[in-house]
Amino acid sequence: MIRLGVNIDHVATLRNARGESYPDPVEAAQYAIRGGADGITAHLREDRRHIRDEDIRRLRKLSVPLNFEMAATEEMVAIACEVEPHACCLVPEKREELTTEGGLNIHELQSDLRPKIERLKKAGIRVSLFIDPDPVQIETAHALGAPVIELHTGAYAQGRNGELERLQKAAILAQKRGLEVHAGHGLTYDNVGSIKNLKGLAELNIGHFLICQALFTGLEASVRHMKELLE
Repeated sequence: MIRLGVNIDHVATLRNARGESYPDPVEAAQYAIRGGADGITAHLREDRRHIRDEDIRRLRKLSVPLNFEMAATEEMVAIACEVEPHACCLVPEKREELTTEGGLNIHELQSDLRPKIERLKKAGIRVSLFIDPDPVQIETAHALGAPVIELHTGAYAQGRNGELERLQKAAILAQKRGLEVHAGHGLTYDNVGSIKNLKGLAELNIGHFLICQALFTGLEASVRHMKELLE
């Protein structure tokens, strides 16, 4: 059974647009859990454009694991070690981007990432690396000792030729290296069917589409339907 992590960042985006206290991302997470979410994902960005520090602390108290997406900075590592989420996913982050544009180039950042990964692991946090489906990045993830990779599916979701094959090969290589394989970005009801068949896929993290669909069907129902597709 593939686990489904639901990213609730854009509930916080809507809240922050008016500077209100609603909609509450923690309440949204509870609806997602009722719909069958196996975990909640939230990205605490440096500029706090959606999720805030207090959101992370409250989400940590939920009944399902928290996957804390974060840039690999000293500030975020310190917050993670304080909050102690179930997992941390290290992602690239640029202030000017609308959303994450690709995987983290861990091959170029090895010397900076290694001590941060070790610090997170010592705090009992499961470390995941959000990377493109590239053999060099996968080999580097293995060398860095991170137990999990999350494959960036954005290019696949945009319909780029050959991207599904790249993802399939990447998943197979990761399995051979003993890495747990997750995937996410840009996934919808319509395109998740091929992704769920990636070899050894353990988890998908999906947010923006489910939050958008919730405008019409409710979040609990949108999550439940995605779970049905994964099953």
